[in-house]
Amino acid sequence: MRHSISLFVFSFAVWLLLSGYFESLLLVLGLASCAFVVWIARRQDVVDHEGHPMHLRPMRWILYLIWLIGEIVKSNIDVAKRVWSPKLPISPTLVKVPADSDELRQVIYANSITLTPGTVSIDLTDATITVHALTREGALALETGEMARRVHGVGRAE
Repeated sequence: MRHSISLFVFSFAVWLLLSGYFESLLLVLGLASCAFVVWIARRQDVVDHEGHPMHLRPMRWILYLIWLIGEIVKSNIDVAKRVWSPKLPISPTLVKVPADSDELRQVIYANSITLTPGTVSIDLTDATITVHALTREGALALETGEMARRVHGVGRAE
């Protein structure tokens, strides 16, 4: 039941954010539509901890996103420098990095790697992510485990 309530609250918050309406009739219709969506989701038995992960820590998630945006900006600058300057080396590297045993954290980690310019997650198997990095330095940065540590802190075991 708590997943349904959380889904309803989240859906209504997104509806409110996207619509921007604060008139009483539209608020009631928004609430009704969100309640209808949750009712349909419950009837289809798709409301669970995987479809709507409540076990993520909101404050740590926000801090992680801020850190990730910073990493994306730094990587963008590095890749742009390497593209524009023929002096800077490009050394494509494949590396396997360990991932968390939790599937949601694995997906967050793999997507974070891919969002960071100069690195792409190629494969995710048995808590190991195969990554293609544009440079050896990029691969070494992943091997330090800073991103994995931060992703691990985002969620908690249910």
